[in-house]
Amino acid sequence: MAKNSVVVNDTTLRDGEQTAGVAFTAEERIAIARALAAAGVPEMEVGIPVMGPEERDNILAIAQLGLPSRLMVWGRMCDADLTAAATCGVHLVNLSVPVSDIQIRHKLARDREWVLNSITHFVSLALDLGMDVSVGGEDASRADVDFLLRVAETAQVAGACRFRFADTLGLLDPFTTYKRMSQLREASDLELEMHAHNDLGLATANTLAAVLAGATHINTTVNGLGERAGNAALEESVTAMHPLYNFATGIDM
Repeated sequence: MAKNSVVVNDTTLRDGEQTAGVAFTAEERIAIARALAAAGVPEMEVGIPVMGPEERDNILAIAQLGLPSRLMVWGRMCDADLTAAATCGVHLVNLSVPVSDIQIRHKLARDREWVLNSITHFVSLALDLGMDVSVGGEDASRADVDFLLRVAETAQVAGACRFRFADTLGLLDPFTTYKRMSQLREASDLELEMHAHNDLGLATANTLAAVLAGATHINTTVNGLGERAGNAALEESVTAMHPLYNFATGIDM
């Protein structure tokens, strides 16, 4: 990838559908996927296979379109999610695991070593199933920095190609985003993906800060759709990066 370029991984069909009141039909999902590909979006996150047979059928239908975009699905770091993901004919799986102490303790009732061991185990399993792996750091914006770097190191050693830094609660500002992404960039050779939420109206700003700090990939959604206040908007992020920073995305402006 060229130095002044970034890969857009649009998650309209996954996180965008978590918008209150939004549920795409199978036909709408295919139309959205075709439109994103036609616009030059190089990667799409297209669903959560473990949600059930209908979700898997919809993902498989998109995979069978033969679009030029790489396709990703989302799952938790567990057997059921990985098994479901392996049936969908996609290139990438994002395996998500909480990395903040508050979520590790109170959501999972686990500890840091369990997280690291899970990454090693499930990344290896996913690779054996023929998928490239992104390790999704859930609630990364509240994680202890030293542990966050250990997570990225563990992911890289296990064979993951990417680490997703998720501002799950949308609480970052651009300055802290830049600092955290710079720390990850200095410590890791992985692809780094920024996943920003818009609770404070800063998702696009935080996405731009992450790119300037060395993020190679960004998550976006059309019109900023997404859980709660939404995600970084595709149109804002791409339109800002071209004239402000001369970053190429390959997307047809």
